[in-house]
Amino acid sequence: MPTATMLDQATALIEKAWGQPIEALEVLAVRRPCEDPLLRSAMHTRTALAITDNAVAVHQKRLHALTGPRYMPAFYELDRIVSSAADLRVAHAESHAHPQAIRRVTEAREAAAPAAQGPAARLAQAAVARSGGIPDAPRQVPDPPVPPAVFGPSAPAAGPRR
Repeated sequence: MPTATMLDQATALIEKAWGQPIEALEVLAVRRPCEDPLLRSAMHTRTALAITDNAVAVHQKRLHALTGPRYMPAFYELDRIVSSAADLRVAHAESHAHPQAIRRVTEAREAAAPAAQGPAARLAQAAVARSGGIPDAPRQVPDPPVPPAVFGPSAPAAGPRR
C-alpha cells in the first residue's frame, strides 16, 4: 500500500478546507482570483509543491545513478555527487515548507470566517441573498433645515473702535 505523498496531503487539506474537489478549485482560482485570494494562494503553493516534488525525484534519480551498486565513481564525479546531494537536501526542505504554508493559508481562512455565526444567522444571510435585498435598517428622520448664514455685519458699526 503506497503512502500518501506531500502533494496528496496538500490536495486533501485544500479540498477539506474549501469543500470541493481540487479540479473545481483550480478553475475557481484561475477564473475568479479576486473573490478568494486565499484559495489562489493555496493553489499557487500547491503548484510550487508539485514542482518541488518533481525536483526531489530528479535529484534522487541522479544521486542513485551516481552512487549505484557496482558503480565506482571517478574522482571528477565526486563534485557532482556532493552538489546533487546538496540540491536534494534543498529540494526536500522546500517540499516540507510548502505543505506548512498551505496549512497556514487554510488556518487564515478559518480565522477570517465569522466564527460566531450560528446556523440561524447563515440561514438568514442566505434568505437575504436569495431575495436580492438588504434588511431594512431603522430609518433616521432628517434634521430640520438650518437657516442660511447672514453675510456682513449684523448691526451698523458706530464709529471707530479703540
